[in-house]
Amino acid sequence: MRQVTTETMVRVEDVHKSYGGGSTAVHALRGVSFEVPRGELVALKGRSGSGKTTLLNIVGGLDTPDRGRVVVDGLDLAGLDEDGLLALRRDRIGFVFQSFGLIPILTAAENVGVPMRLRRADPRAREERVALLLALVGLAEHAAQRPGELSGGQQQRVAVARALANEPALLVADEPTGQLDAETGHGVMELLRAVVRSEHVTALVATHDATLLDLADRVLELRDGEIVQV
Repeated sequence: MRQVTTETMVRVEDVHKSYGGGSTAVHALRGVSFEVPRGELVALKGRSGSGKTTLLNIVGGLDTPDRGRVVVDGLDLAGLDEDGLLALRRDRIGFVFQSFGLIPILTAAENVGVPMRLRRADPRAREERVALLLALVGLAEHAAQRPGELSGGQQQRVAVARALANEPALLVADEPTGQLDAETGHGVMELLRAVVRSEHVTALVATHDATLLDLADRVLELRDGEIVQV
């Protein structure tokens, strides 16, 4: 699949997605179109049920639209087979979820290193990258602790470090502060803004917390499956 380099990291064109059929069909997305420029932190806001998670799953190659077009880092997702989508998610996109998703029996360092193990990265390079990322998120002194020994905010910082392990071009975060108190959530959002700058990535972050939106370069709002430009 040929890649075309542009100044746009994500392009979504007239994307529709429904679940079910007939009178009981749920129309999650209704003709959504927008672009995310490279190097920006874009916040996606909207109430629960507005379609944010569906949209992020489609952009991240975890789901497919009923119709419409999605281009990520120059690649048209419709032209990728399962192996191509797997490579996209592994190599170009980092995911951060509300539930942290850490492996309980692994240390913070081991959790961060999992994506690089899947790519069979050189062990020395992996260890250096893990140490760098834990320092970046302020957890260098907690490398040997397991998730159960960390606070919620610390666990989410480990999740952010893990998402950056394979040097992705795009960071996709779905309500990353949803399980955190306001102060801790604000700190995580500030961290995401900082890593966009330091790691030269683009970020699309879904949140319903209005206090976090000021930290974004741009805000898009979803209402009933449609984008309202803010």
